[in-house]
Amino acid sequence: MTPIPCQLYLISPLDVGGDFSAQLADALAAGPVAAFQFRVKGMDNHDAARLAAPLQAICAGHEVAFIVNDNVTLAKRLKADGVHLGQGDGDVREARLELGPDAQIGVTCHNSRHLAMEAGEAGADYVAFGAFYPTITKQVEHFADLETLTNWSKFMEIPCVAIGGITPANAPPLVRAGADFIAVSGAVWGHRDGPAAAIQAFNALLA
Repeated sequence: MTPIPCQLYLISPLDVGGDFSAQLADALAAGPVAAFQFRVKGMDNHDAARLAAPLQAICAGHEVAFIVNDNVTLAKRLKADGVHLGQGDGDVREARLELGPDAQIGVTCHNSRHLAMEAGEAGADYVAFGAFYPTITKQVEHFADLETLTNWSKFMEIPCVAIGGITPANAPPLVRAGADFIAVSGAVWGHRDGPAAAIQAFNALLA
C-alpha cells in the first residue's frame, strides 16, 4: 500500500470573532487542509454554537472536517464531524455513544504510547502527540520526542497527529518521523503575510 502523505490539521485561535471567518475562508482556499478544530474556551454552548456555525459552513464548502475541541455536547449539537478530547475531557466510548459510529474522535496522548494504545482500544480514530516545540498557543506541560512518532507509525495503524509550536521551518523532522497530520495554529494565524501564505508554505513542504 502507498502511504498517505502527511496532511494539515488546522486549529483555530481562541478568538474566532471579528473577521476570523474571512481569514478561515482565505486559508482553506489557499491549499489542502484535512481538518479544522474549533477551539474556544470559557464560553457557553449557545454562544459557541453561534460562532461555530459560519466556520462550519466554510469548512463544509471546502470539504474540510470540522472537529470540536473538548466538548462532546457542542459537537453533537452542531452535528460536527468529530471531537478532540484531552486526557481530562471525557471518555472515548461515551463520546462514541453520543456522536455515533461515523464521528471522528481524537485523543491527546502527550508523549505516551501507553495512553495512545488505550485510546485506540477505546475506539479513537486518531491520537495526538506533543508538544514537539515551545508554543504560545497554550501552556505546555508535556513535550514529545520524535522517537514516539517513529515507533507509533511503524507499529500502529491508527493515524497520529503531531502538535505544538510547528512551523514550516521545523516541521520536516516530524513528517520524516511518520506524522500522518501536523496540527498548526499560531504559525498560520500569526503569519506575517497572512493565513493563506502560511497554508501555502506548509503545503509546499508536504508536497
